[in-house]
Amino acid sequence: MIKNNLSTDSVVSQMEGNIVSDMDGEKVMLSIQNGKYYNLGELGGEIWELIKEPISIQELVTVLQSQYDVTPAECEEQVISFLNQLIDQGLIQVEDNDHS
Repeated sequence: MIKNNLSTDSVVSQMEGNIVSDMDGEKVMLSIQNGKYYNLGELGGEIWELIKEPISIQELVTVLQSQYDVTPAECEEQVISFLNQLIDQGLIQVEDNDHS
């Protein structure tokens, strides 16, 4: 299995074609493309909202870290793990930020 090569410089954004609803404070999503339902949970729903527009993983981690009591390393690890799951399901797109 090929491992997704995400770094904090990677820029992620939502793929089109997903219907997202709020259920008791948690986000649930239906992917039109694969016909599957996903429960993103509270934190996953928050990440989903933050990636409506393209955003670097570093910015994502910074925003979440300011809202939750978590170390930068732990936050980065959790965010990348969640994003890898979304990539595996074809729900987000990734660009490498090579604008140096």
